[in-house]
Amino acid sequence: MQLVPFLEDEIFLKEISKVLSIADKASEDQAQKLFKNSIDPFSAVFDAARQHIPLSLWLEFEKVRQGQKTLQNKLGEFHQAILGNVSGWENLGTGNLIDVKNDTKKIIAEIKNKHNTTKGSDKISIYDNLKFAIKNKYKGYIAYYVEVIPKNKNIYDKEFVPSDNKTKSRRREVKNIRVIDGKSFYALATGIPDVLLLMYKALPKAIGQIMNIPMETILNDNLFLELFEKSYNK
Repeated sequence: MQLVPFLEDEIFLKEISKVLSIADKASEDQAQKLFKNSIDPFSAVFDAARQHIPLSLWLEFEKVRQGQKTLQNKLGEFHQAILGNVSGWENLGTGNLIDVKNDTKKIIAEIKNKHNTTKGSDKISIYDNLKFAIKNKYKGYIAYYVEVIPKNKNIYDKEFVPSDNKTKSRRREVKNIRVIDGKSFYALATGIPDVLLLMYKALPKAIGQIMNIPMETILNDNLFLELFEKSYNK
């Protein structure tokens, strides 16, 4: 039985392996760079004392925290790769105006992992790039800015009108330039309702298969599903 219903296991496992490799490298890099970046000793003492933990344990937590930032930055590329391998979709890689496209459905999209990954000024650039794309090469397409993890757990598919801090105004509403949450976009891309939840549930099994270790601890943890449910309204 396939791990996810919309993708071959080989592709799914390959993309997960890339993320795991990045996470491992980030941990190694942080261990080497931690003191090069000048740790704030005052902050360390306050934080360790507040948590009632020794400084040595605080240091280990700090390495994990710094590595987690690198991992989160790469998860947008993970979702881009997964969606780009769905039947009918194409991953356009890095350095392009858009991330993925589907010529049959006439959809293009820029994908970010989390709603706060992108600064306000960068959202203006995304809007302008999407507008340029549908005015030129992708006439008649719908352009989406995808926030996989949405703000305030909201489910949305609406016109994308980011604020421009320079002009103190919003970009003009264009019905074919939209912002959408990840749960809704995965359903749109695959045609399978709640497919993002299905993929989330498959992750521990896939990671366990790659690392050759059991994942029952995560799968049986009440927080496993709760974490997903706290990210998306039903």
